[in-house]
Amino acid sequence: MEQFFQQLTNGLAVGSIYALIALGYTMVYGVLKLINFAHSDLFTLGAYLGLTLLSSLLLVDRLGPLGGALVLAAMVMGLVAVAGALLDRVAYRPLRESPRLSAVVSALGASIFLQNTIMLIYGARYRVYPPDILPKASIHMLGVDIPLVRILILGASVIMMAGLFVFIQKTRIGTAIRAAAIDQGAARLMGIDVNRVILLVFMVGPALGGAAGLMVGLYYGQINFTMGWGYGLKAFTAAILGGIGNIPGAMVGGILLGLIESMSAAYLSFAWKDAIAFCVLILILIVRPTGLLGERVAEKV
Repeated sequence: MEQFFQQLTNGLAVGSIYALIALGYTMVYGVLKLINFAHSDLFTLGAYLGLTLLSSLLLVDRLGPLGGALVLAAMVMGLVAVAGALLDRVAYRPLRESPRLSAVVSALGASIFLQNTIMLIYGARYRVYPPDILPKASIHMLGVDIPLVRILILGASVIMMAGLFVFIQKTRIGTAIRAAAIDQGAARLMGIDVNRVILLVFMVGPALGGAAGLMVGLYYGQINFTMGWGYGLKAFTAAILGGIGNIPGAMVGGILLGLIESMSAAYLSFAWKDAIAFCVLILILIVRPTGLLGERVAEKV
């Protein structure tokens, strides 16, 4: 039972990271019907920016572990949001009226450019986060000792996901985003600046992805310029699992994928945990091709 609760909390923490990254994929797809392949590299950029800011500004020494972590997260999210806005302006906006394949090729090119830029700046070797950023204490819960960093990552992820959900569902800007996702032409007729909506989506999604990159660095202690490929694939899988284009679906899909991986590694085979997760995805999509929370939409003619 102790192992079960340890794997449960670990799966929730890892799954919440997948969910944050998946939100970036699902928001862009919901509005543009485009898979932003460069999103995983913005996630990697967030991890490296976090390491740079930690080393150069000494935030933890000046503000303490918790205050330094909060300021660090805000700075990383802001910088990655700016990078996301630049990505839209350079790689996607000029191709808005072009065939969709052109935007896909541009997304792949932007991904390769970002990954290699990170490698040239930081090098190809693994980079290590300082070990004493967050306290190493544990919390006794459910009869086991759960690392505090795991609780903090899960709590921060839930707060950000809940904040995004409220933002999308309860604000005028969120209403504009949902309107643009349903029909951009009708949204323009209602006076909505669709280009600004898309720009905002390209800022919010990468900001959450940047926060996820920082969490990976804090949780595992080391990062690599290729890490975006693995995490991006898992997050994209989570978005499909929950229902691509559906924000609550991305949250549910990410957490579920993290739990499946964690439990598979503990009770079946660590080497086969990824294969097991994808088998579960295939089985769910056979039953529900639109994902767990996806809805069938009438095709426009």
